[in-house]
Amino acid sequence: MRTVIAHARILTNTGFQDDASILLEDGHVVALDADMSDADVFVDFQGDHLVPGFFDIQVNGGGGVLFNDTPDVEGLQAIARAHLANGTTSLLPTLISDTLDVVDAGMRAVEAARDAGETMIAGIHIEGPFLNPKKCGIHDPDRFIPLDDDAIALLTSLRSGRTLVTLAPEMCRPDQVRKLVEAGVTVSLGHTNGRYADAQSALAAGATGFTHLFNAMPQMHSREPGIVGAALESGSAWTSLIVDGHHVDPVMLKLASRLRPADKLILITDAMPNAGTTMKEFTLQGRAIHVADGQCRDANGVLAGAHLTLIDAVRNATHLMDIPIATALAMASANPADFMGLGSAIGRIAPGRRADFVRLTTDFNIADTWQAGAPLASAQNSRRRSSASH
Repeated sequence: MRTVIAHARILTNTGFQDDASILLEDGHVVALDADMSDADVFVDFQGDHLVPGFFDIQVNGGGGVLFNDTPDVEGLQAIARAHLANGTTSLLPTLISDTLDVVDAGMRAVEAARDAGETMIAGIHIEGPFLNPKKCGIHDPDRFIPLDDDAIALLTSLRSGRTLVTLAPEMCRPDQVRKLVEAGVTVSLGHTNGRYADAQSALAAGATGFTHLFNAMPQMHSREPGIVGAALESGSAWTSLIVDGHHVDPVMLKLASRLRPADKLILITDAMPNAGTTMKEFTLQGRAIHVADGQCRDANGVLAGAHLTLIDAVRNATHLMDIPIATALAMASANPADFMGLGSAIGRIAPGRRADFVRLTTDFNIADTWQAGAPLASAQNSRRRSSASH
């Protein structure tokens, strides 16, 4: 079935195109500036925005489910549903530091979900347990372990999808980073108390990212740039940011946007089980986490992930980082896709890419999410060609 979306403001590689059209077939984009006569189904967007579906590379949970607690297909499906309604069409379910048995279960669940056709599940993000206890954040430092050959064998065992591993560079050796990268794992640096030299060694070994920049890492000093300095200096590595107005001060966000290439910044949610629900409390590895004032915190006030959706992160970024909406949208779509080596398949509206979209109203509220060329809600302006007036 061939679908034409017309009268849309489409975000392409060159920016927004007004009153544009697009042809879809078999779940993929066939052409821009489509001829409406080619359509079996015609959808009039009436000036609404059509932007790439969001790709969230750090999702701990959603729909009442924490991935660590429910590392199975049903848990992944619940998490995916919670985020799909908010415009996320691809995600990396994320395990915080846990036993290797839980890591193994999570990886096998991702494989099973993908085998079952869950296209939203792009792989897995394993955030720990190879971290520095001095920068544990909400992670349980008692679960931290050294990176060894057995762990590397597990981390490189995913047979379907992408694997992202966050580790502290000072807690492992460069040759171990190199082994992971050579096996196809994307390595990001985070929850680290390392020095600038540690980051440089890991980057030279193939690490390509920094996880939630500014959080759970030492800040810059005049005589020790540290991990933050390495991230801001790098022209090739990607850096993720939690732009919720609580994790990072707006001044620091603006500095990141001015010092880093725009296509190397990634918006993440670091979402917890409360995402997509009205939950005011949940349990994280035995600790009660309270949700209030847009934040998730334990009894000691430690932030535990974020109470955030990617569309909110996009809106926040436009004013907290002082960037155009098109740039912020790319930080939630094209940039994470490129980071994970999926830029030729998702993250952009272009021929050959999967037709995963978000329909935004003229004031940038989500009207609908499209997955593989089909809207999740009934499109009021969609009709069969026989009743369409082209």
